[in-house]
Amino acid sequence: MEILHALVANLQTPMFLAFLLGIIATVIKSDLKFPDGMYTGLTIYLLFAIGLKGGVKLNQTTLIEFYKPALAALLLCVTIPLIAYGLLTKFGKYDKANAAALAAHYGSVSAVTFSEALAFLDSLHISYEGFMPSLLAIMEVPAILVALLLIKMNPKDESEKSSWGKILHELFTGKGTLLLLGGLIIGMISGKKGHEQFAPLFETPFRGMLILFLLEVGIVTGRRLNDLKKAGVFLFGFGILFPIFSAMFGLYLGKCIGLSMGGAMVLGTLSASASYIAAPAAVRIAIPEASPAIYLTASLAITFPFNLSIGLPLYLTISKYLFGA
Repeated sequence: MEILHALVANLQTPMFLAFLLGIIATVIKSDLKFPDGMYTGLTIYLLFAIGLKGGVKLNQTTLIEFYKPALAALLLCVTIPLIAYGLLTKFGKYDKANAAALAAHYGSVSAVTFSEALAFLDSLHISYEGFMPSLLAIMEVPAILVALLLIKMNPKDESEKSSWGKILHELFTGKGTLLLLGGLIIGMISGKKGHEQFAPLFETPFRGMLILFLLEVGIVTGRRLNDLKKAGVFLFGFGILFPIFSAMFGLYLGKCIGLSMGGAMVLGTLSASASYIAAPAAVRIAIPEASPAIYLTASLAITFPFNLSIGLPLYLTISKYLFGA
């Protein structure tokens, strides 16, 4: 009953309903589409807003409060891709390139899933630590590097060695990393006074922008629904069951390091999410032989809709159970 209550609450949020509308628009072949550049603009807004708000909260957080969650986040984004790679190669029988590509996506994080998790908790008036956006920034890049190391440790020629420069440049100068880290630094330096200046643009309108973004993501997801027919039973099961396992790992670790119930749920959601912005860009350069039909279908058409609909209430219910709430 607890899961059902949380599920109904989540399915009634405007964010999820906008995502669903985008899928429906694609299925019925509507002419609804966003103007060129609007998707990029919304992405820039959301990532920068998350970074700014997280930086302000980090400004008010002591190192003693933050160092355990930061170390836990690093542990998760190193361990999860290693586990994913092992499962995909041993049981899924994927070649090293596609297994590493999937591991990179599932080890990294989704800023949109993170934003929806915060909105979901806010709608239920459940509190969480203000520095959670900092964990989002910490977890975005390391997992991708770990996955790439799995197939790049013994390069066959100099061209593979030189490709690391391109990979690192893409990871650390890509808009996702730059906006999150840049926003965190700006918010942390400017603090409360800075927050008063940017709040009118980045606080109140944030939910509305998130709704628009999810509408566009729904349209993009709808275009990939046909790929589900080719995904296979293993990939479909992996795209649902592995996030649940990762979420439980993150939830338990969150409780062990002293996070609140809401904070642990957010950390579990980060662990369960799969990147579809930073990871695809890096994989495209580093592992060109990996199939986008596999890793994009898994992260965007399977895991993202699952997390957005069923995953969030499920992770909250597990978090409540762990904390005895």
